[in-house]
Amino acid sequence: MKIDFEKMGGLVPAVIQDNNTKNVLMLGYMNQEAFDKTLETGKVTFYSRTKKRLWTKGEESGNFLNVVSIKNDCDDDTLLIKVNPVGPVCHKGTDTCWGEKNETNPLCFLSELQDFIETRYQEMPEGSYTTSLFKDGINRMAQKVGEEALEAVIEAVNGTNERLIYEGSDLFYHLIVLLTSKGLRIEQLAEELQKRHKPGWKKH
Repeated sequence: MKIDFEKMGGLVPAVIQDNNTKNVLMLGYMNQEAFDKTLETGKVTFYSRTKKRLWTKGEESGNFLNVVSIKNDCDDDTLLIKVNPVGPVCHKGTDTCWGEKNETNPLCFLSELQDFIETRYQEMPEGSYTTSLFKDGINRMAQKVGEEALEAVIEAVNGTNERLIYEGSDLFYHLIVLLTSKGLRIEQLAEELQKRHKPGWKKH
């Protein structure tokens, strides 16, 4: 990895991102020594411009930033470091240095779920309900989507919100299974809805 430490007097900014939530946690600076120590220990080490020394994030609090990956940008003068944080990142006790909660957007789980279902489709492990759906074929998968949609409608009309969420979750799951069998992704549905949201969109 080529890093241009000389462009800004021996330092480069390092953007710290949570590997799981994708949230930006903080910004620090590294010199060559801090970068080398980060690679050696697997814990993010910065150069403190005020204390004029290296400091490993968490060396006093125990809230280390465990490195998952490091990338440099197109100009080789900025780093993007993905981490698994241990505890709050900011010295003020907040999850991020912007006072934000470091939480995962639940919608992102739909992509993770489809990744998992695609693995089932490729490996077809015995005893898996998802495997049984794939083996039963497209007609059965489509039928299950219809059944779950009907159950969601029934709960919406005559049931409770809790049961509607439960049946709606079943509907989403079986729809993703159906999409996977057709080589499609849930993101493609999101893209279609995004197109429809734009001014001037007309129904086909």
